[in-house]
Amino acid sequence: MSAAISSLASYCSDSDSENESESQVNVGKVDPADPDATAHLKPLQSGQTMSLAVLNSAPEVAVKEAVETGTHLDPALKEVAYNPTYDTMFAPEFGPLNPFKSQQMAAPRNMLSGYAEPAHLNDFMFEQQRRTFSTYGYALDPSLDTHQVSSSSYIGAVDEAEKNKGLTVFESGTKKADKRKKVKGGDAGEIDNFLGPWAKYADEKDVAKPSEEEQKELDEITAKRQKKGRNEEEAPSEEKTILHVKDMYDYQGRSYLHIPQDVGINLRSADSPDKCYLPKKQIHVWSGHTKGVSAIRLFPKSGHLLLSCSMDCKIKLWEVYNERRCMRTFIGHSKAVRDICFNNSGTQFLSAAYDRYLKLWDTETGQCIAPFTNRKVPYCVKFNPDEDKQNLFVAGMSDKKIVQWDIRTGEVVQEYDRHLGAVNTITFVDENRRFVSTSDDKSLRVWEWDIPVDFKYIAEPSMHSMPAVTLSPNGKWLACQSMDNQILIFGAQNRFRLNKKKIFKGHMVAGYACQVDFSPDMSYVVSGDADGKLNIWDWKTTKLYHRIKAHDKVCISALWHPHETSKVITCGWDGQIKLWD
Repeated sequence: MSAAISSLASYCSDSDSENESESQVNVGKVDPADPDATAHLKPLQSGQTMSLAVLNSAPEVAVKEAVETGTHLDPALKEVAYNPTYDTMFAPEFGPLNPFKSQQMAAPRNMLSGYAEPAHLNDFMFEQQRRTFSTYGYALDPSLDTHQVSSSSYIGAVDEAEKNKGLTVFESGTKKADKRKKVKGGDAGEIDNFLGPWAKYADEKDVAKPSEEEQKELDEITAKRQKKGRNEEEAPSEEKTILHVKDMYDYQGRSYLHIPQDVGINLRSADSPDKCYLPKKQIHVWSGHTKGVSAIRLFPKSGHLLLSCSMDCKIKLWEVYNERRCMRTFIGHSKAVRDICFNNSGTQFLSAAYDRYLKLWDTETGQCIAPFTNRKVPYCVKFNPDEDKQNLFVAGMSDKKIVQWDIRTGEVVQEYDRHLGAVNTITFVDENRRFVSTSDDKSLRVWEWDIPVDFKYIAEPSMHSMPAVTLSPNGKWLACQSMDNQILIFGAQNRFRLNKKKIFKGHMVAGYACQVDFSPDMSYVVSGDADGKLNIWDWKTTKLYHRIKAHDKVCISALWHPHETSKVITCGWDGQIKLWD
């Protein structure tokens, strides 16, 4: 038995030594001074029990109190196990709190701009108190119960509040309005008795009256204005004519319409004109108009007479050859005459004026044959050049329409209404089967005769208004005076294309409808300008050849005589018409 116990003890000691050596190998060297490290090696005394350590696997989580009081958060941490507050996250890392933090900054906030208490305030009440405070300096204290109002319920000027009995701006304003209403005449029911703010001046003693002479003068002016307005509305101005030559007929009974035979006028074919030359000097001045000349037209075919219209409301007929006298004056418009146009034979002509009337005149007798009007201002007028349509004419009006009249009936027979602005020019092309119109809408439209729909519409963003257009002698080109100080050339046959190689520049015409013309042999292009100069370009090269100071004011028109090689007629707003050779 003892042998067995001794063998068991030796086995236990051997096993303990082996385990100890194993633990030393696995754990390493044990510090004998550490009581915890050697506690398990000591034998248990009687009455002692061995306790095992409790392992807690839950992560450390901050308690609610630590979160609310702003426990310091280490900025080196990569993970946070709870939701920190703003103050915790932005607390200083080291040292004391911000010593410069004001009370306002330290105050609790539940929104970006501060702390908002849950409250409800009517918008009207708020505005009422704000305006009252702005006007009188007092308002109800918002922190108190508004149902129990006393002198201590106000903030600001409390004395003023007691004086006004706490009235707001709206309540005091109502009382003033009532007072004002009483001063003006009482209640709304007495509105019929209210005579207005000028009632106290109704007494004749307080009213200034004109004297007898002043009253008489005022009556005359009023009567004249009424008469003038009535005349303009009801009937055209009275027409009359003045013959300036002694005898209307020569010894053979021929009038001035007869083409003179002694000046060498050759009604040659336009197919073979003589070579033309540049005009150099002024050889004559026709003066008789008292205001600016608007337009000039030569007598058809021969060109031995010149018709001019002016802003002095008159139309004059001049000789081009011999003594170059003024033959006749036509008076019948009450406002400036804008345009004129001969018929094919020259026996009649049309005039268009700002008094809204178009008038047909007899060139020989000076009699006004018929007036035409549609109550709009005519800007241009043209007879149909066909021999069988000499009773028809078209006029471009200020109301964007082109109106066609029959002179036999005096009625409008057609209206071409497609333009978007006042119509400035009408030019017949393609053997008079078509006509081209230009307008303030910066477009060019081509029309078939008697068909009120344009079959060609030309408008580019770069285009300007073209208030003056002339057909070339050979009928192939249209010269258009553009308001960007250029003369543009469009083809007058088929496609009406812009000829980009023929652009004439170098003059200043912006704002003025300066008429363009060609020399009979198509060698030169002539035009006036805003400076009163006559400009002459070469047709082939588009080079500006010559410039002459022709007029003191705007040179509005230039005509090259169709049967002369170097004679050009100009007119200007200085009231003069000049002949250059």
